[in-house]
Amino acid sequence: MSNVPAELKYSAEHEWIATADSDSVVRIGITDFAQDALGEVVYVEHPEVGATVSAGDVVGEVESTKSVSDIYAPVSGEIVKVNEALDDEPQTINSDPYGAGWLFEVKLAEDSGLDALLSAEDYTKQVG
Repeated sequence: MSNVPAELKYSAEHEWIATADSDSVVRIGITDFAQDALGEVVYVEHPEVGATVSAGDVVGEVESTKSVSDIYAPVSGEIVKVNEALDDEPQTINSDPYGAGWLFEVKLAEDSGLDALLSAEDYTKQVG
């Protein structure tokens, strides 16, 4: 069974979202389920800092020894930071998907879609 931390929100496309801080910035990564399905991650294409994204937009990709998978923006807003450490150590996504393997941060738009995301319980039901 995959690790699904209860304090996070989730997208149907297997991204996790750490709840907003005081500046309305959220941190986003891919779930334990997703990294396990991908296999060994060998490359990450980051979204562009400063780009405005809408929930559901493709903003980058994760390449593994098995396949290439799109990364979707689970919320709308502005990309404010990317995890550049993944350039040298993309496999961190496999070893620590909810910690050091985070992908990017978004400053939430007023209508971000955050409320439409899945709870840990709902995500667990989706992935079985």
